[in-house]
Amino acid sequence: MSTTASTSSNNLTFTSIVKSFFESYSKTPQKLKIIDLFLIYTFITGVIVFTYCCLVGTYPFNSFLAAFISTVGCFVLTTCLRIQINPINNFGKTISIERAFTDYLLCNLILHLVVFNFLG
Repeated sequence: MSTTASTSSNNLTFTSIVKSFFESYSKTPQKLKIIDLFLIYTFITGVIVFTYCCLVGTYPFNSFLAAFISTVGCFVLTTCLRIQINPINNFGKTISIERAFTDYLLCNLILHLVVFNFLG
């Protein structure tokens, strides 16, 4: 019976953790929520590309690598953008939103030029 009681108390703590997460996330600015949606989309795209590679095969291996590198790189760059835009992450340096977004666009341009070159 003690395992049942501990399981229910663990369940209560899990629900309280989820509840507090959603309460905290509701205070997140709208710009960050949009970036989070794009991160989820990029992650799902990477999972789909990897699953396709595992199921179908890697015949055009350069194409698989280019697609996977593109999704991972885009995910990393978008995460960096989110960190720079988040007002909580101000560690003594002030970077404007415009500069952070410009850096993001330039890095994405370089990333996708490399990916396009890798395709052959």
